[in-house]
Amino acid sequence: MTQETRVRIADLPAGKRAQLVEALKARPTAETAGPNHYDVVIMGGGVAGLTLALHLRKERPGVRLLVVERLEHPVPETTHKVGESTVEIAAHYLRDVLGLGEHLESRQIRKFGLRMFFSNHDNTDITQRVELGSSVFPPHATYQLDRGRLENELGRLCAEQGVELVTGSRVQQVDLDAERTHHHLRVATGDEEREVSASWVVDATGRNHMLQRKLGLQKAVGHAANAAWFRVGHPIDVSTWTDDADWQQRVEGRRELSTNHLMGPGYWVWLIRLASGSISIGIVADAKQHSFDGFNTLERALSWLAEHEPQCHAEIRQHLDKVQDFRVMKDYSYSCDQVFDGRARWCLTGESGIFLDPLYSPGLDLIAIGNSLVADLVGRSLDGEDVTAAAAIHDSLFRRITEIWLAIYENQYTLMGNARVMSSKVIWDTAFYWGVFGLLFFQDQFRNVATSPTVANDLARLTDVSNRVQAFFREWAAIDDRELEPRFVDLYSPLNFMVKLHGGMADELSGAQFAERFSANRRLFEQLAGQLISTVIDAHGDRYSDDQVVAQIQAWQRDPLIGELVAAYRRERRRNPTSEGWMVLGAGGAGNSEKTIEEVTYA
Repeated sequence: MTQETRVRIADLPAGKRAQLVEALKARPTAETAGPNHYDVVIMGGGVAGLTLALHLRKERPGVRLLVVERLEHPVPETTHKVGESTVEIAAHYLRDVLGLGEHLESRQIRKFGLRMFFSNHDNTDITQRVELGSSVFPPHATYQLDRGRLENELGRLCAEQGVELVTGSRVQQVDLDAERTHHHLRVATGDEEREVSASWVVDATGRNHMLQRKLGLQKAVGHAANAAWFRVGHPIDVSTWTDDADWQQRVEGRRELSTNHLMGPGYWVWLIRLASGSISIGIVADAKQHSFDGFNTLERALSWLAEHEPQCHAEIRQHLDKVQDFRVMKDYSYSCDQVFDGRARWCLTGESGIFLDPLYSPGLDLIAIGNSLVADLVGRSLDGEDVTAAAAIHDSLFRRITEIWLAIYENQYTLMGNARVMSSKVIWDTAFYWGVFGLLFFQDQFRNVATSPTVANDLARLTDVSNRVQAFFREWAAIDDRELEPRFVDLYSPLNFMVKLHGGMADELSGAQFAERFSANRRLFEQLAGQLISTVIDAHGDRYSDDQVVAQIQAWQRDPLIGELVAAYRRERRRNPTSEGWMVLGAGGAGNSEKTIEEVTYA
């Protein structure tokens, strides 16, 4: 579209202008450029590339797309890819944005939330471990995914909707040319090669990092951890590990449908049921606390489980003949100096750009957020807009979001053996996810953050608060290593603020209402942080003979941000003494009762 055309469109009445814009969106934008030219070439046809193709197709039915995938389709249902668990952002993206609701409900498993069991001595009795999770299904459904099934369905939908998906193929060469209209790529399928051009190129090749390596964008992070995982063709169920009736009855759903985590010092083990009948089991461990050589083969992983998680090991030993595969990933966490470039018209999505950590299952969330920003840039560009500045803003925002997320993991694995601190951290992390990232995504506001000074300022403040609270958890754990007696910690229904944050993500809000809600959530997190810190300080205030504790409390009291957070909490308590608040667990606390801001339990 030329500048002259854009001026004429702008001169039209609003109704006519809207009709013309919609017509232009529906028109194939590359129809005169020849059969080998595409508006967008997506390198990689895994979940990141296929969902982006569907997203672009939905927003612009006439867009000309090519997806190049090295694997043949259909892929085996047992495709061995990590990332089987979804949380609310990814579930909303797949179900509501891309329209996969029927597939998710009929061909995958509805997930019973996150569930953690914290170590207790030898871990031979699951009833003697602190359990954290939900006692009921929260209203916004999430899912456990057989990745092979999902990718086959995405591939089918792409073909159905006119996306050109070439499988068993690879991009041999990509020449980016920001000064010209088109980029040029050479695509190989078997012994045949084909030259294509594209207005935009998106790298979804995952850990092949095709563009990241080509452009020298690799960026290391301070989080060093390793993982190993495998599938067993038998439905291992943590609920069968005990006959204790009271333990069985304290939740209403089936624990086996949760993403179950066995937590210990510097590690966690996941157990995820899959619709195909298999179970995925993974070991994730901090590199400084657990040597990768200790679990980097199946035999070593089983020995590691026998030492750290003997109940889990005993179950697996009974079904060794049904072990289906084994895979490892060393030093899996990394970042990137840039993910979007509007002038050069390239983007990275999924693991081709940034991968943080599998805890809390953020991988598909980052794909959903990243794809939404990519679709915004591509659509505006194909309409003739210069998106150089917009891409720089989106790039900065996306990388800032990943930095907030990274702080949740970096240097935090040491907390996993402390049930008291880690329980509070999980509640904070989950609330922050729902009230900040979830609200932004459900309301489709990520792309508008820069145009709203109020929202941008609130996000900056929330970043400071979140980072300080993550450091606070480490500082708290350093002075409090007392064991927490076995109990059930319900992270959802007893805490009113959690219920409101979870449900509030999907409220129908205008732009102004969203900004008001986001500011309200910012104030809530300031108050919750202040309450948490105040409670911990009060709990340790009488330990005058412990120099380490005294020094830490004095450091907290001198910290300007902590002072602001505590003051915000105290103002709210004076204004509204019955407002909902935090729960810090103590040895004698009534961990399941509803908590107000004045009824915090700590011992």
